[in-house]
Amino acid sequence: MTESTKTTKAGAWVTGRGEHIRQLPVADVRSDDWRMVRAMDLVNREAELLDHREYEKWQELYSKDALYIIPIEQERDDFENTLNMVYDDATMRAMRVTRMTEGYAIAAVDAAATARTLGRVVPASITEGSNWIDVRFRAVQSLFSYKRGVHEVWVGEIDFSVRLGASAADDRIVRKVIRLIDGDDVVSAAGFLP
Repeated sequence: MTESTKTTKAGAWVTGRGEHIRQLPVADVRSDDWRMVRAMDLVNREAELLDHREYEKWQELYSKDALYIIPIEQERDDFENTLNMVYDDATMRAMRVTRMTEGYAIAAVDAAATARTLGRVVPASITEGSNWIDVRFRAVQSLFSYKRGVHEVWVGEIDFSVRLGASAADDRIVRKVIRLIDGDDVVSAAGFLP
């Protein structure tokens, strides 16, 4: 549909957002496939580490070439050439962990208590190599925070790419893209978002 042929039904809300273009391929993979279960175990462990502020252990769950991204423009996938709230490679993740653990950052000194839950897990693909397995899936995460008597809720859709190794101890997150449902609005107090 071109701009000139789009019409808005009278009385309808106009959000300003584009059409949803980030469809997952239909995967011939079930959520209870052992590879999906192992990938989910890894990302659930990641949420646990973040909620308990174990940032050093958290960054060890990522491969050296991994990217951790929170885009601002929700419908874009060209993260290198668009504005992002977070675009972390290994160096940037290490710097983030340093800020969060050395006590100099306000976000670290007066950190909110958090609880993360993952749900609506949808497998996208599983690719097997000679000594690795790549698992791609999408999930929804709800992050609840509490600080100074105020509760906040953050919700986002996450695209994960996980590389399974020889054992569960070798599994690593290769890419994590969090699209906050309100990411294109003003987002405040996001210091605990890793």
